[in-house]
Amino acid sequence: MILRPATLSLILIALLTSVLAVYAGYYAVKIYKNWDFTSGSERQLGLERRTYLLSTIMSYLLSLELMSLFLFINTADNLHTQFTGAMCAAGTLAVNPYGYPALFFKVVNFLVGGVWLILNYADNKGYDYPLIRKKFALLTLMVPLLVLESAIVVLYFSGIKTDVITSCCGSLFSREAHTFSGDLASLPHKPMQISFFISMAITAFSGMFFYTRNRFGYLFSISSAVTFLISLASIISFICLYVYELPSHHCPFCLLQNEYNYVGYIMYAFLFTGAVTGTGVGVLMPLNWIPSIKLTIPIIQRQLTFVTLVCYLLFLAISSCEMIFSTLTLG
Repeated sequence: MILRPATLSLILIALLTSVLAVYAGYYAVKIYKNWDFTSGSERQLGLERRTYLLSTIMSYLLSLELMSLFLFINTADNLHTQFTGAMCAAGTLAVNPYGYPALFFKVVNFLVGGVWLILNYADNKGYDYPLIRKKFALLTLMVPLLVLESAIVVLYFSGIKTDVITSCCGSLFSREAHTFSGDLASLPHKPMQISFFISMAITAFSGMFFYTRNRFGYLFSISSAVTFLISLASIISFICLYVYELPSHHCPFCLLQNEYNYVGYIMYAFLFTGAVTGTGVGVLMPLNWIPSIKLTIPIIQRQLTFVTLVCYLLFLAISSCEMIFSTLTLG
């Protein structure tokens, strides 16, 4: 294992996440089963006090979890100099079988954790804890994901050996590679460009329509989620080619390096934030009938819609600028 402040911090975050997630999940099950806001019993009062504690713990924990995704990627990128064959985070994550699974679960928990924070925020706006069962039911589903992610992260960093010869991003994200990353790299440019701009347009127009008229919220939420997936595929398929000005370099991790002004961090931050807030709009759609928050939910949804539109449009602007001002021309 490579002992660096960043790796030790990620391991500590992983262990802390596991312990607190299990603790919160244990009481979340009790709250879900026994919650009765109309009761004045001692047990109910104890549950109400416990909800404040759990909500505070999970809010800080999940906020830390969101930030740890970028710390994890940054650490993997900085470690690539320790391994023969690695050119960026792509090679570092391939040094053992746990690297890419750890990244996958971090992305999943980023999205799910972001949605939970939105639910918790909406619940705190009601005087009668209207979403208590829903948010703690989601929490119980998140606990196995958080624990599994933490275990894989620890296995990944503890299993790193510097004498390993790993693969470079050029071979991992190659059209000739018979892998999922190779399939993404081999996606045709023109159809992907058309899909990318159409999905962005649908998300923008449906978002503006929902923001101004409070209609088609589900369409906006679904389109934002689809746009997120298409955008990730587009980064590998064609967007990064314009940044690198190379027609065969499809690596999504080299965007994070100083050579390209760390543009990847900005792009991914906008994209992931927009995905969370856009999904949050759809999650809140069936909840606007609840009396204590029926006036608050539309306000929160408008705020989330605004953030989604800003994030996606900024991502689109950066991508478009890279394509317009690049010296590369794709046939």
